[in-house]
Amino acid sequence: MLAPQNIAMATLFVPMAAIITYMDVRYRRIPNRLVLVTLLGGLALNTIFGGTQGLLASLGGFVLAFALMFLFHAFGTMGAGDVKLFAAIGAINGISLVLPTLMIVALTGGLLAICKMVYSRRVVSTMFGVFQFFVGLLPGQRVPRFEVPSDPNYTLPYAVPICFGSLIAFFLFRA
Repeated sequence: MLAPQNIAMATLFVPMAAIITYMDVRYRRIPNRLVLVTLLGGLALNTIFGGTQGLLASLGGFVLAFALMFLFHAFGTMGAGDVKLFAAIGAINGISLVLPTLMIVALTGGLLAICKMVYSRRVVSTMFGVFQFFVGLLPGQRVPRFEVPSDPNYTLPYAVPICFGSLIAFFLFRA
């Protein structure tokens, strides 16, 4: 049986994830208003059900999720909307579930990226870019900065794996 807190969180999170995913797939943008509603809803519900401890766990989840995704943004592999979205999801799940959620999001994103790469017939060029990135991590080397292709057929709207992976993590770990 689901706890009332988890039912309230799912009531907020599932529709927001669906709307945000649609917006990113359709328009390649994640509206700040939707992310803000998700963030404030997560903070409010965690505070209502957990008091000060719930608020602190929610704020900690927000900060940790933001910091982790900002590292990807700094390397040019993640958009700012994706960073803000995962931070808001961190506020919903709390600090203890940020790392497991990130792992599931990464696995989901990797699987979808492989499917997209094969579908768009860009396996060789993509794998060469991955190789360049990892060589750039070696001592004395520079990580290359990649330009986002102008053709949206070659990119993956990352709100899809963020929302889908986060929902999987939510129902695995919270429900």
